[in-house]
Amino acid sequence: MVGRPHRDRGGRHALSGSSSSTPHPGEEWTEYPLSALLTPRELAPEPAGFDEFWHATFTEFGTGPVDWRLVDDRASTASHRITEIAFDSSAGEQAVAYVMVPHVAASVRRGLVVGHGYGGRDAPDVDIVAADTAAIFPCAPGLSPGAPSRFPAAPSAHVLAGIAHRDTYSHRFAAADLWRAATVLLDIAPEAVAALDYSGSSFGGGIGAMALPWDPRFRRASLDVPSFGNHAVRLTRRCTGSGEAVRQHLRRHPDDRLVLDYFDAAIAARRLRLPVHVSAAVLDPAVDPRGQFAIYHALTGPRRLSVRANGHLEGSAGEQADRLALQAGIDFLALPDERLV
Repeated sequence: MVGRPHRDRGGRHALSGSSSSTPHPGEEWTEYPLSALLTPRELAPEPAGFDEFWHATFTEFGTGPVDWRLVDDRASTASHRITEIAFDSSAGEQAVAYVMVPHVAASVRRGLVVGHGYGGRDAPDVDIVAADTAAIFPCAPGLSPGAPSRFPAAPSAHVLAGIAHRDTYSHRFAAADLWRAATVLLDIAPEAVAALDYSGSSFGGGIGAMALPWDPRFRRASLDVPSFGNHAVRLTRRCTGSGEAVRQHLRRHPDDRLVLDYFDAAIAARRLRLPVHVSAAVLDPAVDPRGQFAIYHALTGPRRLSVRANGHLEGSAGEQADRLALQAGIDFLALPDERLV
């Protein structure tokens, strides 16, 4: 995946080493046989008006111009100018993004929108943007450093913000701001429209799967250990990530469960027609692997799968899995079109 996997701050990441390590008290190893994960599971019935809801959301927030302003110039690289900007979020507030544009505008051949995990971001990942690529790294509403927001920054609170109604849920605005970030990038570097790609990890992978079906500007996508896939399965297990906050919340507020189906990344992935690469883990204490593979299985367009030994782990085993997934995503987005068949 293009973009370093930003881990979910909502869970503990003391886990390290191989799958033979002992879990901490109260934790469960969400590890499954690969043969079981490669067998598609049935998704829950789709909620009424799913397509209408997302089409209306895109019409409201994903079309038309987006105002933005320069906040700061950052240290350049040999190939790119780097700036911090603020743009008008779909949440009715200012959001932060980091933009990388080649020094020679005529050299732009591709565009890239990069989502982040629940760990957020305070800088771009400069080492993952090719010399011919203009890229934007937006921060989701509530997760912009230093920007006031009605959404809380803590993952366990952010994942519950507005969950009582589909129109107010935080994930609706997180998805919408990916469209708005794409608009800003194409305003800054219009040449990038020729090949606009998306990359997201964990939170950013799941939100990307929700956002991409409705925006025809995107060419390809890479989703690493994507979250929010198949809630019916995802919510049956304890985890170390933000999903545990949702699971506990629904015990007290079961009526909110209906809202989640409008934000199921696997249901949304059924609508994806563009080529998609998914890196999914067989062991992941934060994002249930069954949900990750559900997103891959739901894809109906050209697709590729990379199987990770683990996801969301600290230590050398986790770092190695991150590096391999990073390179797999970079390679996928760089493939010539004829190699996608």
